[in-house]
Amino acid sequence: MYMDFSDIIGQQHIKSHLLKTIENGRIPHAQLFVGNNGSGILASALAYAKSLLCQQHASGSPEHQLCAHKVDRIAHPDLHFVYPVTTNDTVKKHAVSDSFSEEWRSFILKKPYGSLFDWFQTLGIENKQGNISVREAEEIARKLTLKSYEGGYKVLIIWMAEKMNTECSNKILKVLEEPPEKTVLLLLTEDEEQILTTITSRCQKLRFPLLPEDEISKTLINKQLTTENKARKVAKQAAGDYNKALHILNEDGDDLLFEKWFVSWVRTAFKAKGNKSAINELLRWSDSLAGEGRETQKKFLGYCMEMFRQGLLRNYGTDTSMHFETESGQFSLDKFAPFVHQNNIYDIISALEDASYHIERNGNAKIIFTDLSIQLTRLIHRKELV
Repeated sequence: MYMDFSDIIGQQHIKSHLLKTIENGRIPHAQLFVGNNGSGILASALAYAKSLLCQQHASGSPEHQLCAHKVDRIAHPDLHFVYPVTTNDTVKKHAVSDSFSEEWRSFILKKPYGSLFDWFQTLGIENKQGNISVREAEEIARKLTLKSYEGGYKVLIIWMAEKMNTECSNKILKVLEEPPEKTVLLLLTEDEEQILTTITSRCQKLRFPLLPEDEISKTLINKQLTTENKARKVAKQAAGDYNKALHILNEDGDDLLFEKWFVSWVRTAFKAKGNKSAINELLRWSDSLAGEGRETQKKFLGYCMEMFRQGLLRNYGTDTSMHFETESGQFSLDKFAPFVHQNNIYDIISALEDASYHIERNGNAKIIFTDLSIQLTRLIHRKELV
């Protein structure tokens, strides 16, 4: 489990900055950590919270050790968490973060670099979309009005803050405008643009870059006991995301299934121009995808964007930045690449982003994927301008 700054992968500049805020006693009451979960935003927030909560005790003292142990076990009374949830088989209504505190504790101890999809899988709600509701904001306000149990700081970590709905965001804004004394709010997000600007403007922002390959490789060797060759290969495929690296290493990711869906989709789109039977095949493909959970659908659309991006890079010969490898060996990027070029890539990515946007907002998945398939059939046949 990553709870100390010394255990955080890479991010030396950010770790140094956070430690200095504590050493200098200049701790912003609201901070926004922006970056991919696989780059360590949550792990860093936990290490920062540990330093903040335990700083009042002399380093190495029994009190400091006890404080550190409480944070390490996610059991410190002045460390609070908010994260996206929804109802499941256990919690039938009025779901808030505290409804899943045990699941969260288990998740964070096992997967401090985990994704939102990993979290929803833990709850068994990957077919739903969780959020942070106004009921959560009321719980936050109640908790933050209480005095610190141990006389020091109180720390609230809002993970995936972009999942706050509008009502919740407006209530959080009031907390940011009039923060309780010695309270630090850490908002963690992968998509800053989805958060109200009135909130982001009141936070000190820290942007977490993707992790270098050598840092991921070194961690896989040291923590996962991976061979050097395997670690280098996995790190290259992970594209700066340690969580993705773990999924690749454990062969429990979705890439093999997504590749199968993508290859079927693209091949059918190639055949569909003027081919009625292929169009019917595309409709069946769209119907099949519509039956998947919305988080899976969004994740697949993200995979498609990456595939088209890699095709574009290969088409224009920028192989030095390539890290993509197909899982099954049944798909040739070299043969696919010439069909992805400057005259269609923008529209393809826009179509995928629009589809993801409408899926996020509970649009009719069958209609969304059918429309996307028709657009792809047209765009994939578009000629490159010379």
